[in-house]
Amino acid sequence: MHDFDPASLFPYLPIVDRAPVQWPNGARVAVWIVPNIEHFHLELGPKAPDVRNYSRRDYGNRVGVWRMMDCLAREGFRGTVALNAEVAQHYPRIMQACGELGWEFMGHGLTNSTVLAGMDRATEQATIAQTRSVIEQHGARMRGWLGPGLTETWNTLDLLVENGVDYVADWVNDDLPYRMNNGLYAIPYSLELNDMPLFNMPSISTHDFESRIRETFDVLYEEGETLPRVMCIALHPFLTGVPHRIRALQRALAHIASHDKAWLATGSEIIDAYRASPNAA
Repeated sequence: MHDFDPASLFPYLPIVDRAPVQWPNGARVAVWIVPNIEHFHLELGPKAPDVRNYSRRDYGNRVGVWRMMDCLAREGFRGTVALNAEVAQHYPRIMQACGELGWEFMGHGLTNSTVLAGMDRATEQATIAQTRSVIEQHGARMRGWLGPGLTETWNTLDLLVENGVDYVADWVNDDLPYRMNNGLYAIPYSLELNDMPLFNMPSISTHDFESRIRETFDVLYEEGETLPRVMCIALHPFLTGVPHRIRALQRALAHIASHDKAWLATGSEIIDAYRASPNAA
């Protein structure tokens, strides 16, 4: 088997060779927050019924997400929800609240109990199309996509284009968006500022999480004076929406919001501004 060449998917673009893009009002950093609002199946998995893990995640949908919504609203952020489509069936109250807050819905499959890896093309097409349909039923267009567990198949990128998606967040390899060869845009997501890997075992401290967000922003804000950047914070309501972590998030977001050259944006807003920039790659 020959080595796969990533250049067949997207070009190599070193950051030092990128021309400055233009964010609204001369912003240095576009900051987007991605609450992963998900549904898991109690009846699936080798430990079914997995009461321990299911109920821990269910706390996020019953309690944590509301705490997180209040936190983001207080600091002027709107979420770009990585949405499992089954959330609409099981938690319609969450869908209602997201709409009232002006949050964007980004496709995230049907459920995080099932990833894309290993799916045949027809099943994956149906999964993406069903997710798109649910978002459309709530008056929005599915412009963005994040695979469950950041998983893809060799068909995913082309299927996203066929379903009218503009941007994908699976590729965490840049501080700026870029255009893939099939016309899809990659947007900077994060595993470095993502509470799922950080708060699972072994878990970093809440203080370290806050410090990591602040340090990341401060570096990007400094670099953004000459080359504007994108920063993502990825959150799960059952992890960061718990009482002992929410204030750390709020302090970090207040720090970001206190800077006049920080643009608090959604995924679609970032992609639209990037595409409109004369220096978009």
